[in-house]
Amino acid sequence: MAESYHPLKQVKDDCGDMMSAVPPALAVTLPYTEVEARLRTNVNSGLSTTEANQRRAFYGVNDFHIDHDDPLWKKYICQFKDPMIMLLLASAFVSILMKQFDDAVSITVAIIIVVTVAFVQEYRSEKSLEALSKLVPPMCHCLRDGKLETFLARDLVPGDIVFLSVGDKVPADIRLFEAKDLAVDESSFTGEPMPKGKNINPLPEKEQRTGVSGMTCVAFMGTLVRCGRGKGIVIETGTNSQFGELFTMMQEEEAPKTPLQKSMDTLGKQLSFYSFCIIGLIMLLGWLQGRGLLDMFTIGVSLAVAAIPEGLPIVVTVTLALGVMRMASQKAIVKKLPIVETLGCATVICSDKTGTLTKNEMTVTRIHSADGQYAEVSGVGYNANGSVVCQHEQVTENSHPSITKVIEVGCICNDADLCEDGLHGQPTEGALIAVAQKMNLHHVRELYTRVEEMPFNSETKYMAVRCRPSYGESTETAFFVKGALEKILANCSRYYSQSVTLPLTEKTKQEFLHEASMMGSAGLRILAMAYGPEMNNLVYVGMVGIIDPPREGVREAIMTLMEGGVSIKMLTGDSEETAKAIGTRLGLYTHEGRSLSGEQIEQADIELLRKIINDVTIFYRTTPKNKLKIVKALQSNGHVVGMTGDGVNDAVALKCSDIGISMGITGTDVSKEAADMILVDDNFSVTLSAIEEGKGIFYNIRNFVRFQLSTSIAALTLITLSTVMKLPNPLNAMQILWINIIMDGPPAQSLGVEPVDHDVIKKPPRKVKDPIITLDLITNVLISACIIVSGTLWVFWREMSDNKITPRDTTMTFTCFVFFDMFNALSCRSAEKSIFQIGFFTNRMFLLAVGGSLIGQLLVIYFPPLQAVFQTESLYLSDLIFLIFLTSSVFIVAEIRKFVRRMKEMRKKGPEKQNYFV
Repeated sequence: MAESYHPLKQVKDDCGDMMSAVPPALAVTLPYTEVEARLRTNVNSGLSTTEANQRRAFYGVNDFHIDHDDPLWKKYICQFKDPMIMLLLASAFVSILMKQFDDAVSITVAIIIVVTVAFVQEYRSEKSLEALSKLVPPMCHCLRDGKLETFLARDLVPGDIVFLSVGDKVPADIRLFEAKDLAVDESSFTGEPMPKGKNINPLPEKEQRTGVSGMTCVAFMGTLVRCGRGKGIVIETGTNSQFGELFTMMQEEEAPKTPLQKSMDTLGKQLSFYSFCIIGLIMLLGWLQGRGLLDMFTIGVSLAVAAIPEGLPIVVTVTLALGVMRMASQKAIVKKLPIVETLGCATVICSDKTGTLTKNEMTVTRIHSADGQYAEVSGVGYNANGSVVCQHEQVTENSHPSITKVIEVGCICNDADLCEDGLHGQPTEGALIAVAQKMNLHHVRELYTRVEEMPFNSETKYMAVRCRPSYGESTETAFFVKGALEKILANCSRYYSQSVTLPLTEKTKQEFLHEASMMGSAGLRILAMAYGPEMNNLVYVGMVGIIDPPREGVREAIMTLMEGGVSIKMLTGDSEETAKAIGTRLGLYTHEGRSLSGEQIEQADIELLRKIINDVTIFYRTTPKNKLKIVKALQSNGHVVGMTGDGVNDAVALKCSDIGISMGITGTDVSKEAADMILVDDNFSVTLSAIEEGKGIFYNIRNFVRFQLSTSIAALTLITLSTVMKLPNPLNAMQILWINIIMDGPPAQSLGVEPVDHDVIKKPPRKVKDPIITLDLITNVLISACIIVSGTLWVFWREMSDNKITPRDTTMTFTCFVFFDMFNALSCRSAEKSIFQIGFFTNRMFLLAVGGSLIGQLLVIYFPPLQAVFQTESLYLSDLIFLIFLTSSVFIVAEIRKFVRRMKEMRKKGPEKQNYFV
């Protein structure tokens, strides 16, 4: 994380002297004695309780304060500001004025359902800031009044002396004054999987430092002590810490509106415009006919209110909710309903490398013995899953002595253990234990008893243990050493080859160094092994290449997403070499590709970054601020950005992005709460299914709108033409009510649960500015409405040949309209594919809804009590057959239009094979 120096905060104590807090950016440049003096503390006795209480009164507790803004009732009321909801409220109000209470009640119920669901989702999603406090360790070990005490970390103040040991979470930003083999896991900040060694040495002011990882004499709040022990002076607490900077940045960020919310806003405005057009047109026609303007205004308002699809918000909510449930079955938890659809608009996915694209578990992938043998290692993580293969043969305990010797040394010179609850120890040592298990060598440590140990440090760059055999009479001791190749070779005089040792010449050394360079260029971390009777007379046995490898299935998912028009960008705190190596393995990076460092991003202005960012696929040595800048640069280019991550350093970018995606297992509490979607098993491949689901959901919503608008326009046109032409009304009030139930009821809403078409993933992301109502949709709606109106009026005219309206006339007209509706719904299941392609029986909900509607229609026609209510009479079987043939025309015309459209697309694409009947 990049630091910004802020003015020293000062406070007066009882003696009137000035006491200053010291930010990390300054503390790393000062000797710890200077920091001790500035904070007026004592490293041997700590602060007194009285002094600590006085400082706490000024600095506040070592915690994060969440601002509780508007009360819940106010947030609930704010939901009514949505344009679609405002339009529906206006419709309900007009319905009450016109004494159409049934419409008013149905609209009000729809509003309450939608507003309540939206409010609950928003309430659940606003916990991201509160989760920050969960990473603050509840307890700490602190020196107070000259005594070591254990108390709540929130009671720490600048100047306190804190003791750190293995397994502790660092309770505040601390300037170290004692560090014994201390290594701290800063991956949640930096993304680097390797723990960072710490020391007490100050850094020169002019020395270039890359964020948190460059401050070796400071331990930061929320990081984890992996090994060793240390002591330090608390220099910053609470919101003034580096962790607090993230907190402040997150408070300042607001989640952007989703594309669907924008589309629904546009739809509400469009429907409002069309409603006013209907009112104006009716009033104009009435005025031309010499009718009363007030009467025509009343009719116009009634039709406009009826045209507004009050079922649309419910269908949208239900469709999104079902999408959330389907995603849950695929182990992805979606916290905000609209986010499901937003995934279908994603044009860029910015993915954190460590723990997301990779498993954040160091793994040995290659073994090179001193006599030139190579072995490839399969399997990922700290487990025995996988194998070791040398020249197409599996390596076992005794099959390849040279390869076995390398792992034996690495296993003996090792402090790590793989337990049921995970790794205990250093990641690189865990990787060696895992490969030993794959070769059935993990028991080798039991054969030796450790006599002496020389821990790894940054100066020697190796770890050595002296051991004697645990069994037998021999008491001879031997050294087993692992570390940096250059340091190991400097202490070696011989090398191991085919169970014998040979003199180590300068030429042989250069060959080993060249091999290490080749492995390093592939992004592997090199660890060399040696053994011998004396530290300056060792036998070199070989080296291993270690990497945090890509997760299984991630490369395939990335390839599919890229084919579907989604760009993937990798963000990591790792080095350039490692980042490019992983990027190459994932298919993200080629030699012609472009990469940017965090420092370059920091220096670039937003306009320059906007111009080049589309071509960059690898971002390395990135900080939280860099990630936020990347997301905003992409968004300013018009991209819908998805951001995946699992660390504290990802939280701000997760919240700022259009779609924040966190890991469920390795993800921190902060990243989970800041994200919109959580991948339960950390599988990036699930993102592919989520995007497919998002694309499908939008098309389902559009299909519903197409059906409802074509039905409502047909019904309104039928009534309007009858009114304008002074014809008898072809439908009575109860029949219109029944049609309205079908229009907003189960047949319509079942279109929202249409199974997702898997071919949708091949389509490019939906453009955010694309409205739900497009010219193509309006064309389809008008064609369907014209067919329905023409057919229904023709049946009405045909039946009314004697110029008298009878129950049979209205029954035939009524049934004709309902059958048209059912065939229209069938054609609306897909805007592009034939029903023969998607299948008649793939949407069971649709079959039940249409089947129930048809049974209800038959009951209305043939059941005497309902005949009296709806003023119908029984029809002949021939009448029903005639109506089925007539009303199927709307379905046949739609199928022909889809076929013609597909043929045109095929000509554009070229001679690609496409089956019509599937």
